[in-house]
Amino acid sequence: MSSQSTINLSICMDRELKEQADSLFSELGMNMTTAMNVFVRQSVRLGKIPFEIALDKPNARTLAAIREVESIRSGEIPKRFMPVADFAKEMGE
Repeated sequence: MSSQSTINLSICMDRELKEQADSLFSELGMNMTTAMNVFVRQSVRLGKIPFEIALDKPNARTLAAIREVESIRSGEIPKRFMPVADFAKEMGE
């Protein structure tokens, strides 16, 4: 690429994150500029961010608890109570 076809781009980033990224990219044999170019080229090529961006999804146990609470709220199943010690045991503590 000729220097006439490139532009300078400024981004703000947490200092510690940049240091960690610099270290990683150095181990991979590239600098931040090369890494950002790889990211942007891949994004353009795919027409999307080249990795999944998602909220943390609840695991199966959490989903079961959510469904149980929803069932209790709707009156579908009666409320059930247990001693605290039994609850702690059930939760694996």
